Order: sequence, then C-alpha cells, then structure tokens
Amino acid sequence: MLSEPLPRRWSHSLGVANQARSLSPILGRDAELLEASAVLHDIGYSPAIATTGFHPLDGARFLRDQENADERVVRLVAHHSCALLEAEERGLRRELETEFELERPELVDALIVADMTTTPDGGHTTPAARLDEIVQRYGPDTIVGRFIQRAAPEIYAAAERVEGRMAKVTDGA
Repeated sequence: MLSEPLPRRWSHSLGVANQARSLSPILGRDAELLEASAVLHDIGYSPAIATTGFHPLDGARFLRDQENADERVVRLVAHHSCALLEAEERGLRRELETEFELERPELVDALIVADMTTTPDGGHTTPAARLDEIVQRYGPDTIVGRFIQRAAPEIYAAAERVEGRMAKVTDGA
C-alpha cells in the first residue's frame, strides 16, 4: 500500500522496522509486536486509505476496521511519535484519544526512537537531525512543523529512556 505510490515512505517504514529490531534486547516478548507496528506505522499515508489527512488515525482505523489487526499494533500505530500533539494541532485529539488507548510506555518510547532515528530514505540518523529534517521539509509554521517542535522534548526524553534501558541490557545490569 506504500511501496508503489510512496516508495520513499515505504523505505522509511522498512528502516523504522530495522531500528525497532535493533531494540529487541529491551523488548522481550514484545519485540515482534514492535517490529510489526514499526513497518505499519505510516500506512495511513497510503492514498488508498487516507481519509482525514492525519496518517496515525487513518492508519489505525484501517488496521482495526479492514484488517482486524492486533489491537496493540493498532494502538501503537495510532499513537506513534507523539501523535496526540499533532492530533491537537489538527483538531482531532478527542477522536484519537477516545478511539485508541495508549500502549505501554516502554513500547511507545521504542517506536518513537525507531521512527525518530530513521531518515525518510530508511537510513540511520539521530533524533536531533531527524527533527531538524522534519522542520526543514514541512516548514516551522506548518501543522507538522509546529507539532514536531512541541514534541521535541518528549522525543528526546524517550530517546534517553530507551538508551538507558539498552545500556542496562548491554552492561549486564
């Protein structure tokens, strides 16, 4: 649904899945769940299903209503990368909050990190470089530009939490 109409977005999604896979040491039995959510997180951009223009909501509704996807995957797609803040900018926060519960914070953090450390072409980057790229691509005064700037502190905090958990696992703590 993304590979042909939006090949760059598809490359990004595959890169996010790869980043999610790299976090498996801290995810335990949820590693496959996060990887599935990562590859699907931007499905709402597909022209075949985009209805509101807000891809987390469109993607989650499609996965829930058309694909009968795992409820936890649907919740992660709905709320990926601080989506509530963008929903607020778009006047859709109430819809997102009432339709889709938040998933466990550790998984929300891991998906934020996977998304925010992957370039639009699927390569690896830092959260700071990714945030800057998003603001530059969309513009600082657009809905996406405003939202991502508001989300930056939470994105950095999620990255710190994930890095801390990874350090504990790799240090054997």
